[in-house]
Amino acid sequence: MNPLVTPEIGLVFWTTVSFLVLFFLLAKFAWKPIMGAIYDRERFIEDSLSKAEAANEEMARLVSENESLLKQARAERDIILQEAKKVKDQIVSEAKETAHKEGARQIELARIEINNQKAIALADVKNKVASLSLEIAEKVLRKQFEDSSKQDALVADLLKEVKL
Repeated sequence: MNPLVTPEIGLVFWTTVSFLVLFFLLAKFAWKPIMGAIYDRERFIEDSLSKAEAANEEMARLVSENESLLKQARAERDIILQEAKKVKDQIVSEAKETAHKEGARQIELARIEINNQKAIALADVKNKVASLSLEIAEKVLRKQFEDSSKQDALVADLLKEVKL
C-alpha cells in the first residue's frame, strides 16, 4: 500500500513532532514580530485614517472660510462699485451743471454783443439817414433858392407858421 494514503504510526508521530517543533519555534521567534508588525500596521492605518479625517475637516473648514472671504470680497466689491457709481453720477451732474451755466453765460454774452452791434448798426443807419436827409434838404433848398419869387413865398409861409 501507499504510505501516504494510509500512513504508519511512525510517520504520523514524526510529522506531529516536526509540526509541534516548528509551531514552537514559530511561536517563540516569529509569532511576536509578525503580530507586532500587524499591530504596528494596524496603528499606522488608524493614524493615517484619523489624519485623513482631520485633513478633510481642515479642508472643509478652509473651504468654508474661503467661501466667507469670497462673500465678503464680493460685498466689498459691490460697495466699491456703488461708491464709484455715485462719484461718477456726481461728476456727470456737476459737469452738466457747469456746462449749462457756461452755456447760459455764453448766450448772455452773445445777446449783449448782438445788442451792442444792433445799437452800433442803428446809430450808423441814423447817421446815414441824417446825412442823406441833409443832402436831400440841401439840394431841395438850393433848387428853391435859385428862384427869388419862390424864396419870398417860402419866407412868407414860414412867417405865417411862426406865432409870436
